[in-house]
Amino acid sequence: MLAKLKSWADRLSTDATAAPVAGERELEAATALLLVEAASLDGEFGGEEETAIRALLTEEFNLEDGEADVLIAEAKERADHSVEFYGMTRTIKDRMAPEDRVRILEMVWAVAYADGELHDFEASLARRVAGLLHVSDRDSGEARKRARARLEHGTDRA
Repeated sequence: MLAKLKSWADRLSTDATAAPVAGERELEAATALLLVEAASLDGEFGGEEETAIRALLTEEFNLEDGEADVLIAEAKERADHSVEFYGMTRTIKDRMAPEDRVRILEMVWAVAYADGELHDFEASLARRVAGLLHVSDRDSGEARKRARARLEHGTDRA
């Protein structure tokens, strides 16, 4: 009986240490998918947008070289098949603090502005995402302003 309890405790501790890694990967994938979808809404997925997504993902999640490229490739594949915003934003909403969700929304705005012009579909997506992430209108507006300011000033983080 003692061996069964020890085995059960070992499984629990192993599962507990594996969960954050799996959860972090799921969060990274959801964010990448959201950004790829934002970049694709205007009918073009240009180099500026992909560069912005790569930089944003690398900075936000402290990724190694190439990890952002893998996330982007996987997100493109998933976006080609189906995009369901509720599931992808729910992952972000459930796993991130409110200020982190505002940063994710700022990333969406940065991608929307990355090619130099904001299309109606991109703006609509950002507004829908703000609602699904439970980001206030004020915080959403501030995130949008910060994204535009970075683009206008040519800083590294789009």
